[in-house]
Amino acid sequence: MGFRTFTMWENFFGIIFLQFVGHPSGQTLFRVVIKSLSPKELVRIHVPKPLDRNDGTFLMRYRMYETVSKGLKIEVLYGDEHVAQSPYILKGPVYHEYCECPEEDPQAWQKTLSCPDKEPQIEKDFASFPSINLQQMLIEVPKRFGDERGAIVHYTILNNHIYRRSLGKYTDFKMFSDEILLSLTRKVLLPDLEFYVNLGDWPLEHRKVNETPGPLPIISWCGSLDSQDVILPTYDITHSTLEALRGVTNDLLSIQGNTGPSWINKTEKAFFRGRDSREERLQLVQLSKENPQLLDAGITGYFFFQEKEKELGKAKLIGFFDFFKYKYQVNVDGTVAAYRYPYLMLGDSLVLKQDSPYYEHFYMALKPWKHYIPIKRNLSDLLEKVKWAKENDEEAEKIAKEGQLTARDLLQPHRLYCYYYRVLQKYAERQLSKPEIRDGMELVPQPDDSASLCQCHRKRPLRQEL
Repeated sequence: MGFRTFTMWENFFGIIFLQFVGHPSGQTLFRVVIKSLSPKELVRIHVPKPLDRNDGTFLMRYRMYETVSKGLKIEVLYGDEHVAQSPYILKGPVYHEYCECPEEDPQAWQKTLSCPDKEPQIEKDFASFPSINLQQMLIEVPKRFGDERGAIVHYTILNNHIYRRSLGKYTDFKMFSDEILLSLTRKVLLPDLEFYVNLGDWPLEHRKVNETPGPLPIISWCGSLDSQDVILPTYDITHSTLEALRGVTNDLLSIQGNTGPSWINKTEKAFFRGRDSREERLQLVQLSKENPQLLDAGITGYFFFQEKEKELGKAKLIGFFDFFKYKYQVNVDGTVAAYRYPYLMLGDSLVLKQDSPYYEHFYMALKPWKHYIPIKRNLSDLLEKVKWAKENDEEAEKIAKEGQLTARDLLQPHRLYCYYYRVLQKYAERQLSKPEIRDGMELVPQPDDSASLCQCHRKRPLRQEL
């Protein structure tokens, strides 16, 4: 049995990639020990069990509760013997997630994270906004989008501090945008900028580029073919990434270690469970009733079409990991893009994706028939596509695997941070005036994590607030 490791040592991302060659799946015969490089530094480090991705690769996570000045020693042991090039040394200082110690050189930070040179979706989004007029936005955004039913939060980032005010009644989800912005400021010095985040489901800006007045660069979690919003990773992907770093279940990393039986042992049906948030989902259940040999679909909760519950029935809730007992997963929009899509792509089932005008930040990198199987918006070809997959098992498995590998790459934690930073950077570059702390704004404080100790060893002090 051969063994080799691939590692990712970004200081704030406690993730290790391991690969076994010829390793029998389901048997975790190795162990990983992570400790301070210096015996004089006694630090608390939590190392949960490895996540077996069932293809000879494993994910290891660790969480630190204190700064490690000298560095970390990572030992990969098979029995009591070191394997591959173990031990690995991560030179210090190494900081934990809640340590406020931003890198002042954003280019160096991006290089450390191996951020992509370009993100096609970001380039496309900002093509509509060669310049950003903050004064115009101050006047127009509250009038157009900030009424009582609004879900807009107005942010200013100044000297790496975050200030905000809410515009509208439905802004509770600001906890997700607060969370990632605070996490970013702990890691890197952000540019000064002033912007508006849409916390609602639907993208907002439907003005065309050639209209007068032109579109406003509202930042949203979901895009559409007929809107001009600038897209960030959804609140779900964002929160899931932060949870992944805290080591819980049902996040973007945990899903990779819980993908059910191997391909050959999966049930050869298409599967769907979800709420009644779109009429096509009801059609899906009807198709399932008529074609139970091809499709297992059920509605788990009725809100929009309550009158249909008696006719279609209500399915029991099922754990998401159990979805992957089935070979084929049907992805149908909810109110907008179905935010389960990245999780489905990270599994090892074949995803059949409904054609949609909505998209998330990573969709542009995925290609039909290479990473997933496309199905028409009205689902008229769904059964045909399921039959194709059953009759072309090797090709179906190949597409499922290609989609999974690509999603693993696109949805790594460091890629999310890179994406957020690049959007904020592009936005800041286009501002025509200096951002300000506006009336009604409040400082968003860093979380008080008294259980974790932070010692910052950056050479230069942070800029002092004026």
